[in-house]
Amino acid sequence: MADDLVAEFDATLPAADLALVRRATQFAREVVALRAAAWQRGELDVRATLREACSAGLASIELPASLGGQGMRFGAKLRIVEELAKADFGFAFALVNHHNALVRVAQAEESTRARLLPELVAGKRFGASAYTEPAHGSDLVQLETYADRADGGWRVTGSKSWITGAAWADVFLTLVQIQPGSGAAGIALVLVEADQEGFHRDTPYETAGGRATGLGGFQLRDYFVPDAAVLQAPGTALRAALEGINGARCYVAAMCAGMLESALDLAIEYATKRRAFGQPTIEFQGLRWSLVEVATDLAALRLLTYRAARLISSDEPDLRKFAHAAAATAKKFAGDRTLHHLSSCIQALGANGLREDYPLVRHMLAAKMAAFADGTTEMMNDRLGKLLAARVAGA
Repeated sequence: MADDLVAEFDATLPAADLALVRRATQFAREVVALRAAAWQRGELDVRATLREACSAGLASIELPASLGGQGMRFGAKLRIVEELAKADFGFAFALVNHHNALVRVAQAEESTRARLLPELVAGKRFGASAYTEPAHGSDLVQLETYADRADGGWRVTGSKSWITGAAWADVFLTLVQIQPGSGAAGIALVLVEADQEGFHRDTPYETAGGRATGLGGFQLRDYFVPDAAVLQAPGTALRAALEGINGARCYVAAMCAGMLESALDLAIEYATKRRAFGQPTIEFQGLRWSLVEVATDLAALRLLTYRAARLISSDEPDLRKFAHAAAATAKKFAGDRTLHHLSSCIQALGANGLREDYPLVRHMLAAKMAAFADGTTEMMNDRLGKLLAARVAGA
């Protein structure tokens, strides 16, 4: 059923998009899967592989062809990160964040775009989004990173934390408060470059899983942002960031589906070959039924995720208005079910499921990270609960 859903979704993609998805599938199997364990042990720098992915066109999916990108739609990006996450969630998440940053840099003022974009597309520099802060996490309205007006630009002071790519990124799309006390209306989006005076990179976080994400933070101390590096002015920046989070929630759910399919395939293969008490372990009803539960929820997750992707990509405003709830629902379901079912797949391998030879424990730790990324499961419950209340109020 799950494979049928993938084939059905892929049938809606243009031939060029589908070819890039196939390239990502091969890259995940032949490159990412072979290096993922070493990234997690801290033995290998992920940047070399990110550059290879850039060379393969996997980091410029939605960038217009006129600017050196692939010029594809959201559905292609979603399927590419789903395939990459089968090998390693952390790498997929790092790459898609770099992709999103370079797409936004493409909207910068001409001189800034000309200086930064070619190097980001080539993987000579890496980009990241810096929204969250130590004191407020995902509550972006409460930003404490502030900017004071200066001659020709702004002086920025503050801290960012839990930033994907903070360990090695060069260019950060950073939310700052320009009008203290004004809440969302005073938030702007600016470009921060790590090689400039006033930028101080924190020691990268040593997380139990997802080390390839390069999680960490940085400090800005009287950092100068020229006017040309202001990407979005107050009044529009936060709204645009939140709209982008709809897409992020959707592709995080897709990455969970990729990890779950990887684990299920491995569990089925192992249980078919492993024998106990005179028969393959897949013949034991308890094990077989547990894997059926995994397959059923994998299909449900893909149905929710692919529907959200279609709404996000729609050219019809009357359909796009449903994307917020659809993305939140897919993200919530992924957060609720992926971790549980990965545990079932580990159980299918017995104690062998804990070995580093297999990606199952790495997937399990990454699934827990996914439950926090771009809004926690609790936040999804809150958003969806408010929509339920609004529906009753409007009845």
